[in-house]
This record gives sequence, structure tokens and C-alpha cells, in this order.
Amino acid sequence: MKDTLILAFESSCDETSVAVIKNGKEILSNIIATQIKSHQRFGGVVPEVASRHHVEQITICTDLALKEAGVTYEDLDAVAVTYGPGLVGSLLIGIMAAKSIAFAHNLPLIKVNHLAGHIYAANLVSDLKYPFMALIVSGGHTEIVRVDSPGEFKRLGDTRDDAVGEAFDKIGRVLGLKYPAGKQIDQMAQLGNDTFGFPRAMLQEDNLDFSFSGLKSAFINTVHHADQVGEKLDKNDLATSFQECVVDILTEKTFRALKNNPVKQLIVAGGVAANSGLKKRFADEITKRNLDLDLIVPPIRLCGDNAAMIGAAAQVEYDKNNFTELSLNADPSLDFE
Repeated sequence: MKDTLILAFESSCDETSVAVIKNGKEILSNIIATQIKSHQRFGGVVPEVASRHHVEQITICTDLALKEAGVTYEDLDAVAVTYGPGLVGSLLIGIMAAKSIAFAHNLPLIKVNHLAGHIYAANLVSDLKYPFMALIVSGGHTEIVRVDSPGEFKRLGDTRDDAVGEAFDKIGRVLGLKYPAGKQIDQMAQLGNDTFGFPRAMLQEDNLDFSFSGLKSAFINTVHHADQVGEKLDKNDLATSFQECVVDILTEKTFRALKNNPVKQLIVAGGVAANSGLKKRFADEITKRNLDLDLIVPPIRLCGDNAAMIGAAAQVEYDKNNFTELSLNADPSLDFE
């Protein structure tokens, strides 16, 4: 059987990434140009700045991806691109690049849901067995998804307000940490104690949805009150208390979903999947509950936004001959349904 080579683009937020993926499983190249330093002074991503950086980097990343993979446009079988969800300006840069290459080289174009990309990043490290469950935890999303067959997703739970990654960054700002704050909070959480007992929102409710706005408000109010009365709080304890609360909520809801939807694999995907406390809790709970369940967490380089995961998800659509027109537009609010 002939190998399939897909050139994939990811530009949904503040990472410009281009990859060449073989058969949906092998990374021949995965070039990522980050913009973190440009956004740090603002404490978060500025859409206009992100778009301008994508314009500067997209052709450079494309040339590097092809060179590192040792292929030319003539070797490719398809071009894939994230079309949502994300920042509309950022999405459009990747879409225009992908459409231009597809048109110029007469290649089929594949549109990819960014969230599906996060899930199929797991296919780059392990063979997936359907049906399986996925917990997506990132800066913009917190969702529990059941995947019954290739490319068929059923969302079981979603966040009612803030995504978990956004909450990490907001409380990081309160702690005086640089954006993005997730890694620093994780490190601090290993040094403190859960002394503040922040509220575990919606934990007792009979659903699989999440809410992190109350936790964020409780954290901010605790810190501001201490500042007003001149009380000095231990930042490591604050980080530990916040992270333990988040981990409690995510694991409880996920295992509740697993109880009602038995599967053999659980994928934890997205930027927050790199959190060591979350990974350890899931592994411990699987052992504690004596579950016949494989836990798949992609390596850190595949947890954040990258084009390799888009190429992996695109292979599913390629196998189904599910191609799109060159009139493809961005869908910044795209979801699974």
C-alpha cells in the first residue's frame, strides 16, 4: 500500500506550525514558531499581533517543514489545515496558505477541527482503539468527548464558562507569573499544601459539565482580601490549592463519564494535559479503581498547538475521501456538533 504524505497547517492561536505527516502516525517534520515572548508583555494573546506573526512565519515554516521531511510538493498527497475553532485572523492565515498550495499543486484540501487534532495527537504515540474517551483541556476548551469510530465525536461534557487553561493563566497573573503560567503553577504546586480549600464547582451535580469561573473568583478574592488587610499568603500553597481543586474536578467528572461509557482507552489532550499533577492523578485513579483502561497522554511537544496533530486528524478524513472546496472559510466558534 502506498504511503500517504499530508502537509498540515495549524495557526488557530499564537503558534505558527507546519508539519509533514506519513500515514497519520509518523512525524517527518513538525515546525513550530512560537509567539510567547511577543504576548508576554500583554499578559495574554493579542489577536492582531498573533495574525501579523503568522503572516511573517507561515512561508518560513512551510519551507522548513518540507526540507526537514525531505520531500517536495510533488511527493504530497493532500494539504490539511485547521479551520476552527480559534482566532479568526490567525485561522485565516493558515487557511489561505493551505488553499494556495492545494490550488497551485492540484492537491486535495482537508479541513480539520482543532479539537479533533488535539485528540488525534494520541495516534502519533499509540494505536487508537474505538470507542475511546477523550478529555480535552486547553486554554480555550474543557470537554469530555466519546469517539465511537474514526472522525465520529460525541461531546458528553463542556465548560459552562471559563476553560481550565484560561483559569490557569488568569490566576497566574494574580500571582505575578509570566504568561503562560501553567508550567510555573504546576512547579509551585509540588512545593505547597492545599490549605485554602477552594470550591469544587458542580462536582455534586449530576452532569458532566464544568465551571471554573467561581474557582477563579474565589482565588482572586482570597488574594485581594489578604492584600487589603496586610496578610502575606504562601504562593506555593495558593498554587497547590488551585491545582488540587482543578484536578479533583477534572478527574471526578471524567471517571463519572467512564462509568457510564465503558471504553478501553482514555486520552487526555490539550495544553493542560502537560500538567504533572493531572497526569499523576489519572494514573493513580486508574490503579486505585482497578480499571482495565489505557491512559494515553501525548508528550509535551504534542500537547500544545502543533501541525502534527492536524496531520494525524486529517488522515482520518483522507481515508474517507472527505475533502473540502477551495472556498473554505474560518469557523472561529466551531465545535463537534
